[in-house]
Amino acid sequence: MVFDLEVVARYLPFLLQGVGITVEFTVVAFSAGSVLGLLLALARISKNPIFHYPAVAYIDFVRGTPLLAQIYLIHFGLPQIFGYTPVGYIDALLALTLNSTAYIAEIMRAGIESIDRGQMEAARSLGMTYVQAMRYVILPQALRRVVPPMGNEFIALLKESSLVSVIGMEDLMMRSRMMAGRSFRPFEAYFTAALIYLALTLTFSRILGWGERRLGKSAQG
Repeated sequence: MVFDLEVVARYLPFLLQGVGITVEFTVVAFSAGSVLGLLLALARISKNPIFHYPAVAYIDFVRGTPLLAQIYLIHFGLPQIFGYTPVGYIDALLALTLNSTAYIAEIMRAGIESIDRGQMEAARSLGMTYVQAMRYVILPQALRRVVPPMGNEFIALLKESSLVSVIGMEDLMMRSRMMAGRSFRPFEAYFTAALIYLALTLTFSRILGWGERRLGKSAQG
């Protein structure tokens, strides 16, 4: 038999248990990365060199190096320097969060800079401080504009989370590797995992698209 459905049926519940880990890593890392990314974006556009240059350096480093290298650096490199015992779950979540933070920061920066500068000047002329103008005038408009690229980042993070399997996290990818090793049917294992990832990305894409349309209608109304 070219494709053994019985093997897939037997291991499918085992694979689906890894889906929860995959989604958990994605949602937590994306949520934390969104908060940190916004702060990093504000530091990135700041004229204060104390905030600006470290933010630029961090974004360039993370965006210019592979996520896999960052995972290894956090899980194996930092314990060597600081002398602590690594914890796979924390290290995987930290690596995904820090990686996502850099990409979200650039998305946020682009959204903020897309708002006409005249709006900031008008807000300041009304007596608002820079922080008040950013909070009440600029950010609400910028956040609406970054919804589509933020959705793309979420989907990308969902797929990239498969890399945490290299440090032993039993996500969907790791469980597919375990299935391949136990069943000696690697094609069934990895093809099924690919289909599950596809189902996840399509599902979240539809949800994000629906949310984007709802947000667009509320903005027009």
